[in-house]
Amino acid sequence: MSHITSPTALCLPVEEICHRVRELGLLSIVDAAHSPAQMPVDLEQLGADIVFGNCHKWMLAPKGAAFLFVRRDVQHLIEPLIVSWGSHPTLETTTGSRYIDLLQWTGTKDPTAALTVPTAIQFMEDHHWENVRCQCHLLLHEAIERVCELSHMPPLYPLDSDFYYQMGIAPLPPSNLLELKRRLYDEYKVEVPLIQWQDKQFIRISIQGYNNENDVDSLIRALEVLLPQVAL
Repeated sequence: MSHITSPTALCLPVEEICHRVRELGLLSIVDAAHSPAQMPVDLEQLGADIVFGNCHKWMLAPKGAAFLFVRRDVQHLIEPLIVSWGSHPTLETTTGSRYIDLLQWTGTKDPTAALTVPTAIQFMEDHHWENVRCQCHLLLHEAIERVCELSHMPPLYPLDSDFYYQMGIAPLPPSNLLELKRRLYDEYKVEVPLIQWQDKQFIRISIQGYNNENDVDSLIRALEVLLPQVAL
């Protein structure tokens, strides 16, 4: 299951789901691509058997930085796609964990991105990232409200809720999304995902620490001009 869904930016009740799954004797695997640093993530409290997440999306680390967490009692289920030296560890090279031996070094992979993660975490601590996240959430709340006012459509989840954090969606009227996306970038230098989900269309807005009110204003001005022109 996703921790935060990609197309709809919805935070799922993963802790409750994982608890129920464990009671049923099933395996829980959580795709946490968007949650690290966008929200607090406590792997023990989460209760999943397997969690994988990205550090380059919201943790400010370089592309390629990610993590894989596997509970000790299910680590025997993990087999890497790349067979490397850890498949035949020697007394001199083994860590004492088959799981780590298999995964910690695969061929000539460059570990630089992963090695930056502690620095990214320290950066967030030094800059009081809890406050930054809160400010980003409030700005996103405002952005979604403004898009909904513009489209005359209600928000898709309660805005005063923990259903979303720094990434959220707002509904759009039926539009030519390909044309809208192209013109947002070409004419207004706005890069934003436009989502077709079943029979509905959304704009997915992400607010990071470097975004401010001016960015939201630019998006709204662009939508005011373009939405009537790309309407279906």
